[in-house]
Amino acid sequence: MEFEDILWEIDADGVAELTLNKPEKLNAISLDTVAEIEHAIAIANDDDNVRCVLLTGAGRGFSSGTDLTARGGNRVKRPFPGRSGITRSNMLGPAFVYACNKPTVAAVNGVCVGAGFSLALACDIRIASTEARFSSIFVKRAIVPDSGASWLLPRRVGLEHALRMMYTGRMVGADEAKEIGLISEIAPGEELMGRARDLAREIARGPSVAIEVSKKLVRDSLHRGIEEQVEMEHYYQNYMQQTEDVQEGRLAFVEKREPNFQGR
Repeated sequence: MEFEDILWEIDADGVAELTLNKPEKLNAISLDTVAEIEHAIAIANDDDNVRCVLLTGAGRGFSSGTDLTARGGNRVKRPFPGRSGITRSNMLGPAFVYACNKPTVAAVNGVCVGAGFSLALACDIRIASTEARFSSIFVKRAIVPDSGASWLLPRRVGLEHALRMMYTGRMVGADEAKEIGLISEIAPGEELMGRARDLAREIARGPSVAIEVSKKLVRDSLHRGIEEQVEMEHYYQNYMQQTEDVQEGRLAFVEKREPNFQGR
């Protein structure tokens, strides 16, 4: 499908870049933007050539949150058949990103607040520029966190830091964000996308089946005890023996060379 609110491009290395593309509004997110994000993630899930998804924002910011000036939201049909599209929340963009089968990296290039903050939190890894600023800004509008923020933020930074951000809505700069575990790396603004793309391509060169299953194991571990988790690891380890990448990994070790994984 053709997108208007986002840019979607898949490079030769298997990295799909999803760029929020309303720089004149600091990439504010409308219902149509959410629907486009849902479609893009659905495409990534179904395309074996996509090995990593990189999210960022056009212009000087990642996202200023919900677009309060937007009207309607019926331009883009959501990727749900029949009645399920009516009964599901229309704010599931971050949940789609969180549930993406492929590894996800956020390159946060500036302000990142509200629903945009939720979108960044939904990614597996966050790299931020020195200009990045984060806020669970909802309380400043006398509303509660939405778009999954109340579920995602405590899992990223722990309860105390999460509640402090939610109670105050204050802006958190890149240095503090790294200190509390909200991001894993800080880069100068002009180097951010290069660093993020390097990481995404490093991930994309890996054994994509093993990486996707590792992501599933870690995500599902939040709802399991350790014994059940070990059983699932054992199950998937047996499954992985059927892949060509396992054979390539062993051969590369014997031949003392870097493996060339094909994602099969």
